[in-house]
Amino acid sequence: MLEYIGFFEIWATVIGRFWPVWLSLVALLGASYHFRRSLSLYGRLFDSRIGMIGLVIVLFWILTALFADMVAVFDPLQQFALLKRKAPGVIDAETGKALLFGADNLGRDLFSRMVHGSRFVLVIAPAATLFAFIVGITIGLPAGYYGGKIDAIMSFLANLVLAFPVILLFYLLVTPGIRETPIPVAMAGFFFIFPIIFFGVLFYSRYATRPTLLIVQLIGVFLIGGWLYSGLVFNSDPLGIITLEPNELNIFASVVFVNSPTVFRIVRGITMDIKTRDYVAAAQTRGENAWYIMLWEILPNARGPLIVDACLRIGYTTILLGTLGFFGLGLAPESPDWGSMINQTRAFIRIVPTIALPPTLALAMFVLGLNLLADGLREQSLKD
Repeated sequence: MLEYIGFFEIWATVIGRFWPVWLSLVALLGASYHFRRSLSLYGRLFDSRIGMIGLVIVLFWILTALFADMVAVFDPLQQFALLKRKAPGVIDAETGKALLFGADNLGRDLFSRMVHGSRFVLVIAPAATLFAFIVGITIGLPAGYYGGKIDAIMSFLANLVLAFPVILLFYLLVTPGIRETPIPVAMAGFFFIFPIIFFGVLFYSRYATRPTLLIVQLIGVFLIGGWLYSGLVFNSDPLGIITLEPNELNIFASVVFVNSPTVFRIVRGITMDIKTRDYVAAAQTRGENAWYIMLWEILPNARGPLIVDACLRIGYTTILLGTLGFFGLGLAPESPDWGSMINQTRAFIRIVPTIALPPTLALAMFVLGLNLLADGLREQSLKD
């Protein structure tokens, strides 16, 4: 006969398991509040109730991903044959520990899988969004600044990508388990070169008249950029730190491909507006080159809308990753990906009504936090 712990004991244990998250959250928020006057837009979030709620939720999941090994009760891949599809609170007789949110169809602890699933979301979604922004900014700035044929060609290519249904694109681009698939690897090789180009041009446009400093910076860009590029694209990081699994590479490159055109259009529109401002005309009068004006005059003044859009886009990407996992286009089936967890457990809702709730609520909670954070950032950025 299986034994269970009660409802209140389940939630008391859940809250207790997150003790490193609570301590880190209090310390981080306390330090942020103390130094809020010197933290620019982030510091002003403390004046926004909605923004603070969103910030707390987002930080909660970031810290959960960092402390996943400490928070989880079991290994996310460990199976308990006798506990398949059991209700929350069931106790494993061998270890004496409870499966707080129950077990899935293979007898794996849903609580531990939900906790570890945050790592995939917190790595892929922000990183893919960051790369999409670098690509979109790199091509959006010259398109909006120069206009003409450059703008027409780049806008046409962006609209061409945006014309395809997103899910269909992923069905065509994401091939589970095959790293050697030529299209995603070629896309990764193309998109991952943009950070090197971006930072190289960024430093060159600012320090071209100071060659000694410029050379040091460019060497750093090419060394760090080449190291990241070799690890991300070719999975050949000599230090073994930067690596992507086959499905992760395909998903990463595909997410960047889908998001870059939208970022491009936003940056292009902002650039077309800002380039008419007086400070841009003053920089042109001083004889500054075009890339200096784009990167050091226009881009800093576009940071407010871009930061807000980045928060929203991470939320969209999180939903997209969950959708891909649900359709079997995410990580390998055994991986604790929230989307695939929902897909694997949905058939057993009639047996255990709560079986699909942990990953579903985790996904919804994280996206809600990002949306609230974006609202708070938008509210505070309008005060600039």
